[in-house]
Amino acid sequence: MQRTVPTGRRSGALALTLLLCAAVSCTRAADTTPPVASAEVTLSRPRVAQGSPVDVTYRFQRQEDETLPEGRYRVFVHVVDADEELMWTDDHEPPVPPQKWQPGQPIEYSRTMFVPMYPYVGGAKMIVGVYDLATNRRLKLSNPDRGDRSYQVATFELLPQTENVYLIYKDGWHPAEVAPENPAVEWKWMRKEATIAFRNPKRDATFIVQMDNPAEAASAASEVDVRIGDHSIGTVSLASTDASISKLEIPASHLGSADMVELRLVADRTFVPALDPSVKSNDTRELGARVFHAFIQPR
Repeated sequence: MQRTVPTGRRSGALALTLLLCAAVSCTRAADTTPPVASAEVTLSRPRVAQGSPVDVTYRFQRQEDETLPEGRYRVFVHVVDADEELMWTDDHEPPVPPQKWQPGQPIEYSRTMFVPMYPYVGGAKMIVGVYDLATNRRLKLSNPDRGDRSYQVATFELLPQTENVYLIYKDGWHPAEVAPENPAVEWKWMRKEATIAFRNPKRDATFIVQMDNPAEAASAASEVDVRIGDHSIGTVSLASTDASISKLEIPASHLGSADMVELRLVADRTFVPALDPSVKSNDTRELGARVFHAFIQPR
C-alpha cells in the first residue's frame, strides 16, 4: 500500500532539502585561495564592425609571490553576446609565462584580433582566465569571479560588416576553404599574384593582413610583396606554423585620385603539391600564400 506523507511534512522536508543544497553549494563555491594576479583588458575602440580587426591590450599584475606549479599556461579569451552565448574565442599563450610574473612588474602586451562574421549585432563581453594546458587547472585572479575562475574584463559594441571598406577579391584567387575542425576559420590561397580592389578612401590608410604558408616544400613561398601600381608598400614574411598579422601603411599619395584602387599581392615563388613527391598530394593548384584576413583601415 502506498504511503502518503502529510502536505505540511512534505513542504518542511522540501524546504530543508533546498536549504541543505544551498549550504553545500555555498561551501563548494567558496574559493579561499589567494589570487595570483589581476587582469585588465582594453580595446583600441569601443565599437567594432564584424570582419574588422581590433587591437586588444592585456595587462596582468602579479599579486602573490608564491611559486606557481610548472606547466604550460594559456590565456583563454571568450567573447559572448548579451545572452551569454559564446560567439568566438582568442585563446593564446602570454609572451611571459605566469611562473615568471613578478610582483610590481606588470606584464602588458597587445594582440590584433579579427572579429569573425557572426549573426549578432549589439553589446558583447570579453571573458578571460588563465589555465594549465595539461591539467585544465585555472589560476585564481583578483577580479570579480563569474564562476569557475572566469572573469569579465571588457565590453564593446559589435557592429554590422557594412561599416567596413568592402574588398573585392579579383584575379589570382582559389575558392575559399574552411578548417574541418572549426568552420569559423576560413582562408583563400592565392596564386603567384593576386589582386584586391576597394573604393579609394582618399586619405592615409593601413592594410592589415593575416597570412601564412604551411607548406614545407623547398619551392614554397617565403614572402609576399604588397604593391599598388609601381609602389611597394611593404613585404610580408610568411610563417609556416602561425599566421601572423601584418600592418602596412599606405600613404594617400599611393592611392591616387581614381575612385577604385587595386592592390596586388606578389609571392616570391609558388609550388604545386602534386608535383612534389614529399607532399603526397593530388592537388594540382599553383599555391603562393594562404590569406585568412585582409582589411583596409582608413586613418
